[in-house]
Amino acid sequence: MDKAQRPFDIVVYGATGYTGRLVAEYLAQEYGQSGPRWAMAGRSAAKLAEVRDLIGAPADTPLIVADSSDPASLAAMAEQTRVVVTTVGPYQLYGTPVLAACVAAGTDYADLCGEPVWMRQMIDAHHAQAQQTGARIAFSSGFDSIPFDLGVLMLQKEAKARFGGPVPRVKGRVRAMQGKFSGGTAASLTASMTALAANPSLIPIMVSPFGLTPGFEGPPQPADNKPMLDEATGSWAAPFIMAVINSKNVHRTNFLLGHPHGADFSYDEMMLTGPGEQGKAIAEHIAVTPMIGTPNDPAPGEGPTKEERDTGSYDVLFIGEMPDGRSLRYGVKGRYDPGYGSTSRMIAETGIALLSCTLPGGIGTPGALLGEALVDRLRAHAEITFAVED
Repeated sequence: MDKAQRPFDIVVYGATGYTGRLVAEYLAQEYGQSGPRWAMAGRSAAKLAEVRDLIGAPADTPLIVADSSDPASLAAMAEQTRVVVTTVGPYQLYGTPVLAACVAAGTDYADLCGEPVWMRQMIDAHHAQAQQTGARIAFSSGFDSIPFDLGVLMLQKEAKARFGGPVPRVKGRVRAMQGKFSGGTAASLTASMTALAANPSLIPIMVSPFGLTPGFEGPPQPADNKPMLDEATGSWAAPFIMAVINSKNVHRTNFLLGHPHGADFSYDEMMLTGPGEQGKAIAEHIAVTPMIGTPNDPAPGEGPTKEERDTGSYDVLFIGEMPDGRSLRYGVKGRYDPGYGSTSRMIAETGIALLSCTLPGGIGTPGALLGEALVDRLRAHAEITFAVED
């Protein structure tokens, strides 16, 4: 069936899970009957109907039964829609057959994956076929790594306008982040650590900033794994737990677009903790205190309350530096907690933006596939700001 004639524009796979429910709720509330034709998918028709009623979606919202352990059901799902938005993780445990079904059907795909080893395995296994079938695959379509990937892209656009070319060095600095991790995020980290322990040969993919750019190895990147005084901001900085995935996606976007940031581009991410001795103490505490992966992690399916989601926020600064000392600052700020309230909006808007994407198929990134078109959608619908800071 021609993609344009498929009955659905978007299917939310995993709509009965914690994050999937938020995505479905956002589509119902933000777009109602006037937006894309969308459906909810999951393992249980009864649970899908329960969630549909709970979130206030129309009673005639289509429900699709699909299970990652049943390839035929996934193929049927992928063949009915132009885009699959999947929140069913850990992706290394449940995502491979979903991605394979989308690639085979030429169906676009967006996920929330922050599991770089699995992502590289999927690139190696499915990128060529996705190019042939026209399936556009957008990994990491949430807080990891959209604000960072698109923040760098927008900074570089401004740098070219101001300086006549890209800046070779960008610093990503998280100025504030109010939000909690969920059980799904914790489960993904646990699965990743288990996979690395079972197969140590995968460790270089996890460690290298260029783990998602097969065939290209850029210059040595700045160290971001220990506390430091960040001269550009006058603040102490601590390692940022998501840098390991965000940096890889930033470099993959640069790689896929033909290195518009430069083949010698350098990038790092850290979390600002404040000036002086207090800032230093906080940075040192963060550096030795696990934020996730502890016995206190919530169980899968758990996450922040509605009040916590609604009162959460984040603020990320990007500093671009030229060799002659000129610099440029760019800010990305989001309302709602980053991992869930904002992420559910980001992946939904990624799915909608893919409907208008005209690029060839392949395993990409939101930045490489959608770029400023996604920035425009996030500004208009998701309460995320992207702006130069003078």
